[in-house]
Amino acid sequence: MATSVTSAGTSPGGTLPGSRTEPDGSAVIRVLSYNIRSLRDDREALARVIRACAPDLLFVQEAPRFFRWRKHAAWLAKNSGLVTLTGGASASGPALLCSLRVTVEHTEDVLLPRTPGLHQRGFATAVARIGGTRLGLVSFHLSLDDDERYEQGGLLLDRLAALGTPHALAAGDLNDRPDGRTFRRLAGSLQDCWATRPWGAENTFSPADPRRRIDAVFATRDVEVLGCGVPRGLPGVTDADLRAASDHLPVLAALRVPAVTAGRRAAGHASQTA
Repeated sequence: MATSVTSAGTSPGGTLPGSRTEPDGSAVIRVLSYNIRSLRDDREALARVIRACAPDLLFVQEAPRFFRWRKHAAWLAKNSGLVTLTGGASASGPALLCSLRVTVEHTEDVLLPRTPGLHQRGFATAVARIGGTRLGLVSFHLSLDDDERYEQGGLLLDRLAALGTPHALAAGDLNDRPDGRTFRRLAGSLQDCWATRPWGAENTFSPADPRRRIDAVFATRDVEVLGCGVPRGLPGVTDADLRAASDHLPVLAALRVPAVTAGRRAAGHASQTA
């Protein structure tokens, strides 16, 4: 059960629901979004934070993407108790990791159009099943440039729709605040999970003195948000580890995803075989 927070977004004072599959096939899942700054900070602290959050799905930004990046990505997965789904250098930074509870149908890494002089950006995408659910997933890290970022927000919505799943999640580093036009563009089509049911702390940047919320978890409208926020005060998550692990704070969400109905299963099969 989500706990109340002050307008400043204080520590949760409790925990979020744990992962489980309901008798009707719906699934309660934990989703964590984390800009890990290419593992340049305290790796052990990072792994402790991730393990304490116990995510089913980990949306990573700034995953290792240069020399021996696969080895570093494998270290992250092993020490976080997860497995790598997709992403890293092949998506120019975003990545997806998951628990063994997740069954993967499809993955694809997408490079976005690049503005000369700016960093290459991309999406790590997947279609996965948990219990009786079927989910589209996109991990993203949007541009620092306002115009390019706004265009990428539209491409993100297009990519989610193209996955063809009944429910979808997108999470990452927007480099934009909630009153920014790109953040508002995404929140106009998807649930901003913090705004829907705040839990924990709000601001994600920077860990020493968080004043901005530039990282978020988004979900399609029929996903029930049970709580979402920075997991300050969550058992096993210490302020020292949060400050040492990265230059961003993570965002943890608990979500209830409806089961895929027989009609939707048939429609999905027809679209794949058409």
